[in-house]
Amino acid sequence: MIKIQNMSFTYPGAKEPTLKNINLEINDGDFVALIGNNGCGKSTLCKTLNGLIPHFIVGKMTGSVLIDEIDTTKVKINQLAKKIGYVYQDFENQIIMPTVLEDVSYACLNYGFDNYIEKGLEALKMCGLSEKKNDYIWELSGGQKHLLALAGVVALSPKVIILDEPIAQLDPFHAKEIYECLRRLNTLYNKTIVVIEHSTEFIAEYCKEVILLKDGSVKWKLPTKEALIRVDELELSNIYPPQVTIAADKLAKLGFVNDLPYPITVEDGLKYFSCFSYSNYIEKNENKIMPHNPILNFNDVTLKYRSVKGEPKKTLSNFSLILNKNEKIALIGSNGAGKSTIMKLLIGLIKPNDGDIIFDGKNIKDVEPEIRSNKISLVLQNPEEMFIKDSIKNDIMYAMKERGVKEYKEKSNYLLERFRLSKYQDKDGRLLSGGQMRRASLAIGIALNPEILLLDEPTANLDIATRQEIKQTLLDLREITKTVMIATHDMQLVCDWADRVIVLYKGQVLADGKVEDILKNELVKEKVGIIPPQIERMAQKLGFTDNCFTIERFVAHFGGIYE
Repeated sequence: MIKIQNMSFTYPGAKEPTLKNINLEINDGDFVALIGNNGCGKSTLCKTLNGLIPHFIVGKMTGSVLIDEIDTTKVKINQLAKKIGYVYQDFENQIIMPTVLEDVSYACLNYGFDNYIEKGLEALKMCGLSEKKNDYIWELSGGQKHLLALAGVVALSPKVIILDEPIAQLDPFHAKEIYECLRRLNTLYNKTIVVIEHSTEFIAEYCKEVILLKDGSVKWKLPTKEALIRVDELELSNIYPPQVTIAADKLAKLGFVNDLPYPITVEDGLKYFSCFSYSNYIEKNENKIMPHNPILNFNDVTLKYRSVKGEPKKTLSNFSLILNKNEKIALIGSNGAGKSTIMKLLIGLIKPNDGDIIFDGKNIKDVEPEIRSNKISLVLQNPEEMFIKDSIKNDIMYAMKERGVKEYKEKSNYLLERFRLSKYQDKDGRLLSGGQMRRASLAIGIALNPEILLLDEPTANLDIATRQEIKQTLLDLREITKTVMIATHDMQLVCDWADRVIVLYKGQVLADGKVEDILKNELVKEKVGIIPPQIERMAQKLGFTDNCFTIERFVAHFGGIYE
Protein backbone atom coordinates (compact mmCIF):
# COMPACT_ATOMS: atom_id res chain seq x y z
CA MET A 1 0.00 0.00 0.00
CA ILE A 2 1.08 3.58 -0.72
CA LYS A 3 0.26 6.02 2.05
CA ILE A 4 1.06 9.73 1.87
CA GLN A 5 0.50 11.89 4.94
CA ASN A 6 0.63 15.70 5.10
CA MET A 7 3.31 15.80 2.42
CA SER A 8 4.46 19.05 0.82
CA PHE A 9 7.37 19.76 -1.50
CA THR A 10 8.99 23.01 -2.64
CA TYR A 11 11.64 23.23 -5.37
CA PRO A 12 14.75 25.30 -4.57
CA GLY A 13 14.11 29.00 -5.23
CA ALA A 14 10.36 28.53 -5.72
CA LYS A 15 8.07 30.98 -3.94
CA GLU A 16 5.27 28.46 -3.51
CA PRO A 17 5.31 24.69 -2.87
CA THR A 18 4.54 22.52 -5.90
CA LEU A 19 2.81 19.93 -3.70
CA LYS A 20 0.67 21.13 -0.80
CA ASN A 21 -0.33 18.96 2.16
CA ILE A 22 -0.96 15.78 0.16
CA ASN A 23 -2.93 13.03 1.92
CA LEU A 24 -3.52 9.97 -0.22
CA GLU A 25 -3.78 6.19 -0.10
CA ILE A 26 -3.40 3.78 -3.04
CA ASN A 27 -4.23 0.16 -2.31
CA ASP A 28 -2.50 -2.95 -3.60
CA GLY A 29 -3.90 -4.01 -6.98
CA ASP A 30 -5.32 -0.58 -7.87
CA PHE A 31 -5.19 0.78 -11.42
CA VAL A 32 -5.18 4.53 -10.84
CA ALA A 33 -5.10 7.52 -13.19
CA LEU A 34 -3.55 10.75 -11.95
CA ILE A 35 -5.08 13.70 -13.79
CA GLY A 36 -4.75 17.48 -13.72
CA ASN A 37 -3.76 20.36 -15.94
CA ASN A 38 -0.16 20.86 -17.08
CA GLY A 39 1.98 22.09 -14.19
CA CYS A 40 -0.30 20.94 -11.35
CA GLY A 41 2.37 18.66 -9.84
CA LYS A 42 1.54 15.19 -11.21
CA SER A 43 5.10 14.20 -12.16
CA THR A 44 6.46 15.74 -8.96
CA LEU A 45 4.06 13.65 -6.88
CA CYS A 46 5.09 10.45 -8.65
CA LYS A 47 8.78 11.22 -8.12
CA THR A 48 8.18 11.33 -4.38
CA LEU A 49 6.93 7.74 -4.62
CA ASN A 50 10.09 6.23 -6.09
CA GLY A 51 12.46 8.34 -3.97
CA LEU A 52 13.83 10.62 -6.70
CA ILE A 53 12.41 13.31 -4.44
CA PRO A 54 14.12 14.08 -2.09
CA HIS A 55 17.17 11.78 -2.63
CA PHE A 56 18.09 12.95 -6.13
CA ILE A 57 15.91 16.00 -6.80
CA VAL A 58 16.54 18.30 -3.86
CA GLY A 59 14.06 20.65 -2.24
CA LYS A 60 12.12 21.13 0.95
CA MET A 61 9.93 18.12 1.72
CA THR A 62 7.70 17.74 4.75
CA GLY A 63 5.32 14.95 5.79
CA SER A 64 5.83 11.31 4.83
CA VAL A 65 5.52 8.88 1.92
CA LEU A 66 5.20 5.25 2.97
CA ILE A 67 5.50 2.24 0.67
CA ASP A 68 4.44 -0.90 2.57
CA GLU A 69 5.12 1.10 5.75
CA ILE A 70 8.67 1.95 4.58
CA ASP A 71 9.47 5.68 4.65
CA THR A 72 10.88 6.60 1.22
CA THR A 73 13.03 9.35 2.72
CA LYS A 74 14.90 6.77 4.82
CA VAL A 75 15.54 4.15 2.13
CA LYS A 76 17.98 4.41 -0.79
CA ILE A 77 16.66 4.75 -4.33
CA ASN A 78 18.15 1.41 -5.43
CA GLN A 79 16.10 -0.36 -2.75
CA LEU A 80 12.92 1.46 -3.71
CA ALA A 81 13.42 0.54 -7.39
CA LYS A 82 12.63 -3.09 -6.52
CA LYS A 83 9.33 -1.98 -5.01
CA ILE A 84 8.30 0.82 -7.40
CA GLY A 85 9.13 0.83 -11.10
CA TYR A 86 8.91 4.05 -13.14
CA VAL A 87 8.53 4.42 -16.92
CA TYR A 88 9.24 8.04 -17.79
CA GLN A 89 7.65 10.17 -20.47
CA ASP A 90 10.96 10.17 -22.37
CA PHE A 91 11.08 6.38 -22.09
CA GLU A 92 13.76 5.90 -24.78
CA ASN A 93 16.32 7.28 -22.32
CA GLN A 94 15.71 4.14 -20.24
CA ILE A 95 16.84 1.87 -23.08
CA ILE A 96 20.63 1.57 -22.94
CA MET A 97 21.71 -1.83 -24.34
CA PRO A 98 21.93 -2.87 -28.01
CA THR A 99 19.58 -5.89 -28.00
CA VAL A 100 16.17 -6.43 -26.45
CA LEU A 101 17.20 -9.29 -24.13
CA GLU A 102 20.34 -7.48 -22.98
CA ASP A 103 18.35 -4.37 -22.18
CA VAL A 104 15.50 -6.03 -20.33
CA SER A 105 17.99 -8.06 -18.25
CA TYR A 106 20.31 -5.17 -17.49
CA ALA A 107 18.72 -3.98 -14.23
CA CYS A 108 18.72 -7.51 -12.81
CA LEU A 109 22.35 -7.97 -13.85
CA ASN A 110 23.19 -4.65 -12.24
CA TYR A 111 21.67 -5.91 -8.99
CA GLY A 112 23.77 -9.08 -9.19
CA PHE A 113 20.90 -11.54 -9.71
CA ASP A 114 22.23 -14.93 -10.88
CA ASN A 115 19.05 -15.54 -12.85
CA TYR A 116 19.04 -12.18 -14.62
CA ILE A 117 18.47 -13.75 -18.05
CA GLU A 118 15.50 -15.79 -16.82
CA LYS A 119 13.98 -12.70 -15.17
CA GLY A 120 14.45 -10.75 -18.40
CA LEU A 121 12.77 -13.46 -20.46
CA GLU A 122 9.86 -13.60 -18.03
CA ALA A 123 9.44 -9.81 -18.23
CA LEU A 124 9.41 -9.97 -22.05
CA LYS A 125 6.71 -12.64 -21.86
CA MET A 126 4.62 -10.53 -19.50
CA CYS A 127 4.89 -7.55 -21.85
CA GLY A 128 4.32 -9.48 -25.09
CA LEU A 129 7.84 -9.07 -26.50
CA SER A 130 9.19 -12.63 -26.37
CA GLU A 131 9.51 -12.87 -30.15
CA LYS A 132 11.69 -9.73 -30.19
CA LYS A 133 14.28 -10.95 -27.66
CA ASN A 134 17.14 -11.17 -30.19
CA ASP A 135 16.30 -7.95 -32.07
CA TYR A 136 18.36 -4.80 -31.89
CA ILE A 137 16.53 -1.98 -30.16
CA TRP A 138 16.68 0.27 -33.23
CA GLU A 139 14.64 -2.33 -35.12
CA LEU A 140 11.69 -1.84 -32.80
CA SER A 141 8.69 0.40 -33.42
CA GLY A 142 7.90 3.23 -31.02
CA GLY A 143 5.26 1.12 -29.27
CA GLN A 144 7.64 -1.82 -28.92
CA LYS A 145 10.31 0.43 -27.43
CA HIS A 146 7.81 1.66 -24.89
CA LEU A 147 6.93 -1.94 -24.02
CA LEU A 148 10.65 -2.70 -23.69
CA ALA A 149 11.11 0.18 -21.23
CA LEU A 150 8.15 -1.22 -19.30
CA ALA A 151 9.61 -4.75 -19.41
CA GLY A 152 12.91 -3.45 -18.05
CA VAL A 153 10.99 -2.14 -15.05
CA VAL A 154 8.90 -5.31 -14.69
CA ALA A 155 12.04 -7.50 -14.61
CA LEU A 156 12.81 -6.30 -11.07
CA SER A 157 9.36 -7.54 -9.94
CA PRO A 158 8.12 -4.27 -8.39
CA LYS A 159 4.71 -4.25 -6.73
CA VAL A 160 3.94 -0.78 -8.13
CA ILE A 161 4.51 0.51 -11.67
CA ILE A 162 4.24 4.23 -12.48
CA LEU A 163 3.98 5.47 -16.05
CA ASP A 164 4.20 9.16 -17.01
CA GLU A 165 1.94 9.77 -20.03
CA PRO A 166 2.45 6.30 -21.50
CA ILE A 167 0.70 6.96 -24.82
CA ALA A 168 1.57 10.61 -25.52
CA GLN A 169 3.80 9.82 -28.51
CA LEU A 170 2.08 6.69 -29.81
CA ASP A 171 -0.40 5.99 -32.58
CA PRO A 172 -3.82 4.66 -31.48
CA PHE A 173 -2.95 1.02 -32.19
CA HIS A 174 0.22 1.05 -30.09
CA ALA A 175 -1.48 3.15 -27.41
CA LYS A 176 -4.11 0.44 -27.01
CA GLU A 177 -1.35 -2.19 -26.99
CA ILE A 178 0.34 -0.44 -24.05
CA TYR A 179 -2.88 -0.26 -22.04
CA GLU A 180 -3.77 -3.89 -22.78
CA CYS A 181 -0.35 -4.83 -21.40
CA LEU A 182 -0.97 -2.73 -18.29
CA ARG A 183 -4.34 -4.42 -17.82
CA ARG A 184 -2.65 -7.85 -17.94
CA LEU A 185 -0.03 -6.77 -15.41
CA ASN A 186 -2.79 -5.48 -13.15
CA THR A 187 -5.23 -8.38 -13.41
CA LEU A 188 -2.95 -11.39 -13.93
CA TYR A 189 0.09 -10.34 -11.92
CA ASN A 190 -1.59 -8.09 -9.32
CA LYS A 191 0.64 -5.11 -10.10
CA THR A 192 -0.51 -1.75 -8.79
CA ILE A 193 -0.56 0.63 -11.76
CA VAL A 194 -0.39 4.42 -11.54
CA VAL A 195 -0.60 6.38 -14.80
CA ILE A 196 -0.31 10.10 -15.43
CA GLU A 197 -2.78 10.44 -18.28
CA HIS A 198 -4.56 13.13 -20.33
CA SER A 199 -6.75 10.80 -22.39
CA THR A 200 -9.94 10.37 -20.40
CA GLU A 201 -11.19 7.85 -22.96
CA PHE A 202 -8.34 5.46 -22.11
CA ILE A 203 -8.94 6.16 -18.42
CA ALA A 204 -12.60 5.24 -18.86
CA GLU A 205 -11.65 1.99 -20.58
CA TYR A 206 -8.86 0.77 -18.31
CA CYS A 207 -8.56 2.54 -14.95
CA LYS A 208 -10.39 1.66 -11.74
CA GLU A 209 -9.94 4.96 -9.90
CA VAL A 210 -9.04 8.56 -10.69
CA ILE A 211 -7.12 11.10 -8.61
CA LEU A 212 -7.61 14.77 -9.46
CA LEU A 213 -4.66 17.02 -8.64
CA LYS A 214 -5.33 20.76 -8.70
CA ASP A 215 -2.86 23.50 -7.78
CA GLY A 216 -0.61 21.00 -6.05
CA SER A 217 -3.33 19.45 -3.86
CA VAL A 218 -5.39 16.28 -4.14
CA LYS A 219 -8.94 17.40 -4.74
CA TRP A 220 -10.44 13.90 -4.71
CA LYS A 221 -9.93 10.22 -5.43
CA LEU A 222 -12.99 8.49 -6.89
CA PRO A 223 -14.04 5.38 -8.84
CA THR A 224 -13.65 6.08 -12.56
CA LYS A 225 -17.39 6.00 -13.34
CA GLU A 226 -18.00 8.66 -10.70
CA ALA A 227 -14.93 10.75 -11.50
CA LEU A 228 -15.37 11.23 -15.24
CA ILE A 229 -19.01 12.39 -15.11
CA ARG A 230 -18.06 15.50 -13.09
CA VAL A 231 -18.05 17.48 -16.32
CA ASP A 232 -18.06 21.06 -15.05
CA GLU A 233 -15.50 20.36 -12.33
CA LEU A 234 -13.12 18.59 -14.72
CA GLU A 235 -13.37 21.33 -17.34
CA LEU A 236 -12.49 23.93 -14.67
CA SER A 237 -9.26 21.95 -14.23
CA ASN A 238 -8.65 22.03 -18.01
CA ILE A 239 -9.57 18.35 -18.32
CA TYR A 240 -12.01 17.20 -20.97
CA PRO A 241 -14.16 14.19 -20.01
CA PRO A 242 -14.83 11.57 -22.71
CA GLN A 243 -16.70 12.96 -25.69
CA VAL A 244 -19.79 10.84 -25.01
CA THR A 245 -19.88 12.25 -21.48
CA ILE A 246 -19.73 15.84 -22.71
CA ALA A 247 -22.44 15.07 -25.27
CA ALA A 248 -24.71 13.67 -22.56
CA ASP A 249 -24.12 16.76 -20.43
CA LYS A 250 -24.97 19.08 -23.34
CA LEU A 251 -28.14 17.12 -24.04
CA ALA A 252 -29.10 17.25 -20.36
CA LYS A 253 -28.84 21.04 -20.48
CA LEU A 254 -31.20 20.93 -23.49
CA GLY A 255 -33.72 18.90 -21.47
CA PHE A 256 -32.75 15.38 -22.60
CA VAL A 257 -32.59 13.61 -19.25
CA ASN A 258 -32.96 9.98 -18.17
CA ASP A 259 -32.30 7.95 -15.03
CA LEU A 260 -29.01 6.49 -16.25
CA PRO A 261 -25.67 7.99 -15.17
CA TYR A 262 -23.74 9.85 -17.87
CA PRO A 263 -21.89 7.41 -20.16
CA ILE A 264 -18.08 7.33 -20.24
CA THR A 265 -17.61 4.67 -22.96
CA VAL A 266 -19.29 3.96 -26.30
CA GLU A 267 -20.91 0.86 -24.78
CA ASP A 268 -22.41 3.00 -21.99
CA GLY A 269 -23.51 5.55 -24.57
CA LEU A 270 -25.47 3.03 -26.62
CA LYS A 271 -27.79 2.46 -23.65
CA TYR A 272 -27.90 6.12 -22.64
CA PHE A 273 -28.60 7.80 -25.99
CA SER A 274 -30.99 5.10 -27.26
CA CYS A 275 -33.53 6.38 -24.73
CA PHE A 276 -34.00 9.56 -26.78
CA SER A 277 -35.50 10.28 -30.19
CA TYR A 278 -33.01 11.35 -32.80
CA SER A 279 -32.51 11.76 -36.51
CA ASN A 280 -29.88 9.58 -38.12
CA TYR A 281 -28.90 12.26 -40.65
CA ILE A 282 -28.58 16.06 -40.76
CA GLU A 283 -27.51 18.32 -43.59
CA LYS A 284 -23.92 19.48 -43.62
CA ASN A 285 -21.71 21.86 -45.49
CA GLU A 286 -19.51 19.91 -47.86
CA ASN A 287 -15.77 20.49 -47.66
CA LYS A 288 -14.51 22.64 -50.46
CA ILE A 289 -12.54 20.74 -53.08
CA MET A 290 -9.12 22.35 -53.22
CA PRO A 291 -7.85 23.15 -56.75
CA HIS A 292 -4.78 21.25 -57.90
CA ASN A 293 -1.88 23.69 -57.84
CA PRO A 294 1.26 21.62 -57.24
CA ILE A 295 4.02 23.10 -55.10
CA LEU A 296 5.90 19.96 -54.10
CA ASN A 297 6.44 16.64 -55.85
CA PHE A 298 8.11 13.47 -54.55
CA ASN A 299 9.19 11.37 -57.56
CA ASP A 300 10.12 7.73 -56.77
CA VAL A 301 12.03 8.71 -53.63
CA THR A 302 13.87 5.91 -51.82
CA LEU A 303 15.60 6.30 -48.48
CA LYS A 304 17.71 3.57 -46.87
CA TYR A 305 19.50 3.40 -43.55
CA ARG A 306 22.52 1.20 -43.02
CA SER A 307 21.80 -1.78 -40.80
CA VAL A 308 24.11 -3.64 -38.42
CA LYS A 309 22.77 -6.92 -39.76
CA GLY A 310 21.10 -7.81 -43.03
CA GLU A 311 20.13 -5.50 -45.85
CA PRO A 312 19.85 -1.72 -45.39
CA LYS A 313 16.48 -0.75 -43.95
CA LYS A 314 14.18 1.09 -46.37
CA THR A 315 12.16 3.84 -44.76
CA LEU A 316 10.72 5.04 -48.07
CA SER A 317 10.58 2.91 -51.22
CA ASN A 318 9.80 4.51 -54.61
CA PHE A 319 7.70 7.04 -52.74
CA SER A 320 5.65 9.45 -54.89
CA LEU A 321 3.37 12.25 -53.72
CA ILE A 322 2.14 15.64 -54.93
CA LEU A 323 1.33 18.48 -52.49
CA ASN A 324 -0.68 21.49 -53.64
CA LYS A 325 -0.62 25.12 -52.62
CA ASN A 326 -3.11 26.24 -49.98
CA GLU A 327 -3.72 22.74 -48.62
CA LYS A 328 -4.04 21.81 -44.95
CA ILE A 329 -2.64 18.28 -44.92
CA ALA A 330 -2.62 15.73 -42.12
CA LEU A 331 0.01 13.04 -42.41
CA ILE A 332 -1.04 10.00 -40.39
CA GLY A 333 0.13 6.43 -39.91
CA SER A 334 1.59 4.15 -37.27
CA ASN A 335 4.93 4.87 -35.59
CA GLY A 336 7.72 4.27 -38.09
CA ALA A 337 5.54 4.74 -41.19
CA GLY A 338 7.76 7.56 -42.48
CA LYS A 339 5.98 10.77 -41.39
CA SER A 340 8.95 12.47 -39.71
CA THR A 341 11.25 11.14 -42.45
CA ILE A 342 9.30 13.03 -45.13
CA MET A 343 9.61 16.27 -43.16
CA LYS A 344 13.34 15.81 -42.60
CA LEU A 345 13.84 15.23 -46.33
CA LEU A 346 12.07 18.48 -47.14
CA ILE A 347 14.28 20.62 -44.92
CA GLY A 348 17.49 18.81 -45.87
CA LEU A 349 18.31 17.05 -42.59
CA ILE A 350 18.54 13.82 -44.60
CA LYS A 351 18.97 13.16 -48.32
CA PRO A 352 17.30 10.47 -50.46
CA ASN A 353 19.29 7.61 -51.95
CA ASP A 354 17.24 7.70 -55.14
CA GLY A 355 14.54 9.81 -56.72
CA ASP A 356 13.88 13.54 -56.79
CA ILE A 357 11.96 16.07 -54.75
CA ILE A 358 10.73 18.98 -56.86
CA PHE A 359 9.81 22.18 -55.04
CA ASP A 360 8.15 24.96 -57.01
CA GLY A 361 9.63 23.63 -60.24
CA LYS A 362 13.19 23.12 -58.96
CA ASN A 363 14.96 20.02 -57.71
CA ILE A 364 15.26 20.58 -53.98
CA LYS A 365 18.85 19.34 -53.90
CA ASP A 366 19.81 22.28 -56.12
CA VAL A 367 18.26 24.84 -53.77
CA GLU A 368 20.70 26.45 -51.35
CA PRO A 369 20.02 25.54 -47.68
CA GLU A 370 19.54 29.23 -46.78
CA ILE A 371 16.92 29.68 -49.50
CA ARG A 372 15.23 26.40 -48.66
CA SER A 373 14.93 27.32 -44.96
CA ASN A 374 13.27 30.60 -45.95
CA LYS A 375 10.61 28.72 -47.91
CA ILE A 376 10.08 25.53 -45.87
CA SER A 377 9.94 25.60 -42.07
CA LEU A 378 9.73 22.66 -39.65
CA VAL A 379 8.37 23.01 -36.10
CA LEU A 380 9.81 20.10 -34.14
CA GLN A 381 7.82 17.69 -32.00
CA ASN A 382 9.70 18.77 -28.87
CA PRO A 383 9.30 22.58 -28.84
CA GLU A 384 12.18 23.11 -26.41
CA GLU A 385 14.50 22.08 -29.26
CA MET A 386 13.41 25.26 -31.07
CA PHE A 387 14.79 27.55 -28.35
CA ILE A 388 18.44 28.58 -28.67
CA LYS A 389 18.48 32.06 -27.13
CA ASP A 390 17.77 33.35 -23.62
CA SER A 391 14.25 34.64 -24.31
CA ILE A 392 11.44 33.79 -26.69
CA LYS A 393 11.57 37.27 -28.20
CA ASN A 394 15.21 36.68 -29.17
CA ASP A 395 14.31 33.21 -30.44
CA ILE A 396 11.60 34.65 -32.70
CA MET A 397 13.90 37.44 -33.93
CA TYR A 398 16.91 35.19 -34.50
CA ALA A 399 16.23 33.82 -38.01
CA MET A 400 14.87 37.16 -39.27
CA LYS A 401 17.92 39.02 -37.95
CA GLU A 402 20.35 36.50 -39.48
CA ARG A 403 18.55 36.70 -42.85
CA GLY A 404 18.61 40.49 -42.86
CA VAL A 405 14.85 40.94 -42.67
CA LYS A 406 13.99 44.61 -42.42
CA GLU A 407 11.99 45.70 -39.38
CA TYR A 408 12.56 42.30 -37.72
CA LYS A 409 11.98 43.83 -34.29
CA GLU A 410 8.56 45.13 -35.29
CA LYS A 411 7.61 41.79 -36.81
CA SER A 412 8.72 39.87 -33.71
CA ASN A 413 6.51 42.16 -31.60
CA TYR A 414 3.62 41.43 -33.95
CA LEU A 415 4.16 37.66 -33.63
CA LEU A 416 4.41 37.89 -29.85
CA GLU A 417 1.08 39.67 -29.78
CA ARG A 418 -0.49 37.37 -32.39
CA PHE A 419 0.41 34.25 -30.39
CA ARG A 420 -0.50 35.81 -27.03
CA LEU A 421 3.07 35.75 -25.77
CA SER A 422 3.86 39.42 -25.19
CA LYS A 423 3.91 39.18 -21.40
CA TYR A 424 6.33 36.21 -21.60
CA GLN A 425 8.68 37.75 -24.17
CA ASP A 426 11.65 38.00 -21.79
CA LYS A 427 11.31 34.46 -20.43
CA ASP A 428 13.47 31.55 -21.53
CA GLY A 429 11.27 29.39 -23.76
CA ARG A 430 12.21 26.25 -21.83
CA LEU A 431 10.55 27.69 -18.71
CA LEU A 432 7.13 28.22 -20.31
CA SER A 433 4.10 25.97 -19.92
CA GLY A 434 3.40 23.30 -22.53
CA GLY A 435 0.87 25.39 -24.45
CA GLN A 436 3.03 28.52 -24.31
CA MET A 437 6.02 26.55 -25.62
CA ARG A 438 3.94 25.26 -28.53
CA ARG A 439 2.73 28.75 -29.42
CA ALA A 440 6.28 30.11 -29.20
CA SER A 441 7.61 27.35 -31.46
CA LEU A 442 4.88 28.12 -34.00
CA ALA A 443 5.84 31.82 -33.93
CA ILE A 444 9.46 30.85 -34.61
CA GLY A 445 8.34 28.56 -37.42
CA ILE A 446 6.41 31.21 -39.34
CA ALA A 447 8.73 34.15 -38.67
CA LEU A 448 10.22 33.98 -42.18
CA ASN A 449 6.80 33.62 -43.86
CA PRO A 450 7.54 30.14 -45.25
CA GLU A 451 5.60 28.88 -48.23
CA ILE A 452 5.27 25.49 -46.53
CA LEU A 453 4.99 24.98 -42.77
CA LEU A 454 5.64 21.48 -41.39
CA LEU A 455 4.51 20.53 -37.89
CA ASP A 456 5.62 17.30 -36.22
CA GLU A 457 3.08 16.14 -33.58
CA PRO A 458 1.94 19.65 -32.55
CA THR A 459 -0.42 18.38 -29.83
CA ALA A 460 1.70 15.60 -28.30
CA ASN A 461 2.23 15.61 -24.50
CA LEU A 462 -0.42 18.28 -23.90
CA ASP A 463 -3.54 18.18 -21.78
CA ILE A 464 -6.82 18.32 -23.71
CA ALA A 465 -7.47 21.99 -22.98
CA THR A 466 -4.03 22.96 -24.29
CA ARG A 467 -4.61 20.81 -27.37
CA GLN A 468 -7.78 22.81 -28.02
CA GLU A 469 -5.75 26.00 -27.74
CA ILE A 470 -3.14 24.74 -30.22
CA LYS A 471 -5.88 23.58 -32.59
CA GLN A 472 -7.33 27.09 -32.60
CA THR A 473 -3.87 28.50 -33.22
CA LEU A 474 -3.51 26.20 -36.24
CA LEU A 475 -6.86 27.40 -37.56
CA ASP A 476 -5.61 31.00 -37.18
CA LEU A 477 -2.55 30.13 -39.27
CA ARG A 478 -4.76 29.84 -42.35
CA GLU A 479 -4.43 33.62 -42.68
CA ILE A 480 -0.63 33.57 -42.46
CA THR A 481 0.82 30.41 -44.01
CA LYS A 482 -1.15 28.93 -46.88
CA THR A 483 0.30 25.39 -47.09
CA VAL A 484 0.60 23.49 -43.83
CA MET A 485 1.33 19.81 -43.24
CA ILE A 486 1.14 18.17 -39.83
CA ALA A 487 2.29 14.70 -38.79
CA THR A 488 -0.01 13.57 -36.02
CA HIS A 489 -1.73 10.73 -34.16
CA ASP A 490 -4.43 13.10 -32.89
CA MET A 491 -7.48 12.06 -34.92
CA GLN A 492 -9.66 14.79 -33.40
CA LEU A 493 -7.19 17.38 -34.69
CA VAL A 494 -7.27 15.69 -38.09
CA CYS A 495 -11.07 15.76 -38.18
CA ASP A 496 -11.32 19.39 -37.06
CA TRP A 497 -8.53 20.87 -39.13
CA ALA A 498 -7.40 18.97 -42.23
CA ASP A 499 -8.57 19.48 -45.82
CA ARG A 500 -6.66 16.39 -46.94
CA VAL A 501 -5.44 13.27 -45.15
CA ILE A 502 -2.50 11.20 -46.36
CA VAL A 503 -2.15 7.77 -44.74
CA LEU A 504 1.34 6.26 -44.71
CA TYR A 505 2.08 2.57 -44.30
CA LYS A 506 5.60 1.14 -44.40
CA GLY A 507 6.94 4.04 -46.41
CA GLN A 508 4.14 4.13 -48.98
CA VAL A 509 0.94 6.13 -49.44
CA LEU A 510 -1.83 3.73 -48.45
CA ALA A 511 -4.69 6.22 -48.81
CA ASP A 512 -5.15 9.88 -49.76
CA GLY A 513 -8.36 11.88 -49.51
CA LYS A 514 -10.82 13.76 -47.33
CA VAL A 515 -11.24 12.82 -43.67
CA GLU A 516 -14.62 11.14 -44.17
CA ASP A 517 -13.28 9.03 -47.04
CA ILE A 518 -10.39 7.77 -44.92
CA LEU A 519 -12.59 6.94 -41.94
CA LYS A 520 -15.03 5.02 -44.12
CA ASN A 521 -12.26 2.79 -45.46
CA GLU A 522 -12.35 -0.21 -43.12
CA LEU A 523 -9.29 -1.83 -44.74
CA VAL A 524 -7.17 1.29 -44.19
CA LYS A 525 -8.37 1.71 -40.60
CA GLU A 526 -7.58 -1.90 -39.78
CA LYS A 527 -4.20 -1.95 -41.49
CA VAL A 528 -2.90 1.27 -39.94
CA GLY A 529 -4.76 1.08 -36.62
CA ILE A 530 -6.73 4.29 -37.14
CA ILE A 531 -9.31 4.88 -34.43
CA PRO A 532 -11.93 7.57 -35.21
CA PRO A 533 -12.85 10.08 -32.48
CA GLN A 534 -15.07 8.56 -29.80
CA ILE A 535 -18.07 10.68 -30.80
CA GLU A 536 -17.90 9.36 -34.38
CA ARG A 537 -17.76 5.77 -33.11
CA MET A 538 -20.76 6.55 -30.92
CA ALA A 539 -22.66 7.94 -33.91
CA GLN A 540 -21.89 4.83 -35.96
CA LYS A 541 -23.18 2.59 -33.14
CA LEU A 542 -26.45 4.55 -33.12
CA GLY A 543 -26.77 4.16 -36.89
CA PHE A 544 -26.12 7.74 -37.97
CA THR A 545 -25.51 7.68 -41.72
CA ASP A 546 -23.54 10.92 -41.94
CA ASN A 547 -20.14 11.85 -40.50
CA CYS A 548 -20.17 13.06 -36.93
CA PHE A 549 -16.70 14.32 -36.02
CA THR A 550 -17.71 16.88 -33.39
CA ILE A 551 -19.81 16.82 -30.24
CA GLU A 552 -21.88 19.75 -31.56
CA ARG A 553 -22.82 17.84 -34.70
CA PHE A 554 -23.70 14.76 -32.63
CA VAL A 555 -25.99 16.80 -30.37
CA ALA A 556 -27.66 18.30 -33.44
CA HIS A 557 -29.08 14.84 -34.26
CA PHE A 558 -31.20 15.18 -31.11
CA GLY A 559 -32.50 18.62 -32.01
CA GLY A 560 -29.57 20.81 -31.03
CA ILE A 561 -28.37 23.62 -33.27
CA TYR A 562 -25.47 22.92 -35.66
CA GLU A 563 -23.94 25.60 -37.86
